Amino acid sequence: MKVGIIGTGNMGTILLEALITGGAVSPSDLMITNRTKPKADRLKQVYGDITVENPDEVIKQSDIIFICVKPLDIISLTKEKAPLFSREKCLVSITSPIQVPWLEQLVDSSCVRIIPSITNRALAGVSLFTFGSSCKKHWKDTLWEMFSKVSVPLEIDESIIRVSSDIVSCGPAFISFLTRSFIEAAVAETKIDEDTATMLSENMLIGLGELLKQKHYTLPTLQEKVCVKGGITGEGIAVMEQEKGELFEKLFRATHKKFADEAFHIYKKFNS
Repeated sequence: MKVGIIGTGNMGTILLEALITGGAVSPSDLMITNRTKPKADRLKQVYGDITVENPDEVIKQSDIIFICVKPLDIISLTKEKAPLFSREKCLVSITSPIQVPWLEQLVDSSCVRIIPSITNRALAGVSLFTFGSSCKKHWKDTLWEMFSKVSVPLEIDESIIRVSSDIVSCGPAFISFLTRSFIEAAVAETKIDEDTATMLSENMLIGLGELLKQKHYTLPTLQEKVCVKGGITGEGIAVMEQEKGELFEKLFRATHKKFADEAFHIYKKFNS
């Protein structure tokens, strides 16, 4: 089975690396293309058996085609290359604003949306699935098995696709920002240096992940265990409760507004 990837930017590259590292796809079965060819050539230098081709050949010669370009470009690309997406193939979009039924109206292929996460690069985290109504069972089973090797696949309803993507796909960046702010404050307010604070914070996050992964604690029970009544942690939590305000509510409002704006512009392009 040949797997094609159109677009080897950040997410396209992460997807490729995860699939190879997890043993879901062998390099010899991968075909890639990118608007800036040197990006694709660099991946071939790392994984020698990968084939670099033009978009038409990637679609023609692949059974599953992952489209990893910008949302607005997905509609243009799919419309332009529609005759190449034959009934026996499977088209996979990795962007949330594009609904699978839109793709099904453009091509004869089975259509799926899979939203990966940067955590998949470590063969961890969740990947979000939405299957098209005409998607063949063969492709559902194949993709589910493939992504089970790099993540926990989860089929998600369209009504919560944005918030799910905020948590799964954007979440690592949000947590990274909060942790960096935590480190910067530690350096500013105490005598600790940045390298030491960073090392301590990174290993704290790794340890936290292991506690949750091994199911020693849930998030609430973990906080209860660390936050002893009347202790120092409690003082810190009290400050956080007082200062956080509507930070996360505003975050979700902002991401959902951006999502709605993007979806509106994409839908206009889809109908043009």
